[in-house]
Amino acid sequence: MNTKPDYDQLYGVAEAQAGYFSANQAQTLGFSYERLSDNVKSHRFLRVRQGVYRLNHFPGSPIEDMFIAWLRAGPSAVISHESALVVYDLSDILPNEIHIIVHRNASRRRKGIRQHTNRLQANEITMRQGLPITTVERTLTDLIATGTAEEQIRLAIQEALQRGLTDREKLLYQAQRAGVKVANIMQKILGEQHEIR
Repeated sequence: MNTKPDYDQLYGVAEAQAGYFSANQAQTLGFSYERLSDNVKSHRFLRVRQGVYRLNHFPGSPIEDMFIAWLRAGPSAVISHESALVVYDLSDILPNEIHIIVHRNASRRRKGIRQHTNRLQANEITMRQGLPITTVERTLTDLIATGTAEEQIRLAIQEALQRGLTDREKLLYQAQRAGVKVANIMQKILGEQHEIR
């Protein structure tokens, strides 16, 4: 661990995360708990939740709760399922928990966070608004697999296609990787979308 706090590196980390950072990230850059506390008192940092901070000159995010959940779950966590739909603005679903995919050996469960231990390939993760989230295709496939209402999935697919966030081939490919049941539902929904045109 660094002995002298590296503000430049911490700012670089936080900027990539919409201004947010964890105490663990700060500690690896030489910030003790006392130094973090001093920066909160001097209004350089804002403590948004235990172990989670924001650079004070960054505005709060409307999805701040997702940053908090992600930073608390650890750097390998990925926002997923209904929570990813919210980040993409593809649904009016308001999940009562934040959905995150974590490694199977992830630490304890936390209130308000729904941990999934699904395996992710690197090409199934993207960055959006400073958060690592599942791609549109992976998100929609996960929702089909977990039994989200078909009407919600249909609306999200329609919106994603209209906005150019994905295409039919990518959706079908991802669904086929998830198994016959998911692929059949995806094909049915995409067939309906095609008929509407």
